[in-house]
Amino acid sequence: MSLIRFVFSRTFFKQLIYMLLFLFAIVFALLFWLDKNTRHGEQIKVPDLSGMTLEGALDALEERQLSHAILDTTSYNPKFAYQTVIEQIPAPGALVKQARKIYLSINRSGYKMTQVPYVVGKTLRQAEPALRSAGFRVGKLTYKKYIAKDEVLSIKFRQRNLEQGDQLPLTSLIDLELGDGTGGFQIESLDRDSPLHASNEKRDTL
Repeated sequence: MSLIRFVFSRTFFKQLIYMLLFLFAIVFALLFWLDKNTRHGEQIKVPDLSGMTLEGALDALEERQLSHAILDTTSYNPKFAYQTVIEQIPAPGALVKQARKIYLSINRSGYKMTQVPYVVGKTLRQAEPALRSAGFRVGKLTYKKYIAKDEVLSIKFRQRNLEQGDQLPLTSLIDLELGDGTGGFQIESLDRDSPLHASNEKRDTL
């Protein structure tokens, strides 16, 4: 009876309330600590790093508690200075969590050297797509007297003839010298009084 009387007593209810408040305080403190240390739900806006030097970009990421990784790439953009950021993943303005890794692509000093397709002897229709697919641009077309129309007679870079195996930076402008189709073999008629004609007649009578 004494236990039942104690359970329904005012003292028991006070102790129960104090215990519940103590447990609630512990749970609240634990949740607050987890939220502060994990930044649960907090999002960070990715800054626009394009055009920044690598040092400046890393400082901007560190201020926002974001990490980084450099992409191993051969990209080159002439609109950006050497060793500046030309691309980033995620994109500027994206919302990410703390310590998210931002991938950076850094501008090279220039386009990589690539072997020029040797298109001499091919037609213009064949040469143009071959050069463009290799990453080059077709520049000035000049024509020269030749029997085959639009056949590539030579390829040039800055007025220098290119040979098979030559390499140039990608996007280089390559000029083509083409045949105009007006050339050919011209057979001249022989004068009957010429020594050659007389020799031919003598041979025919033998």
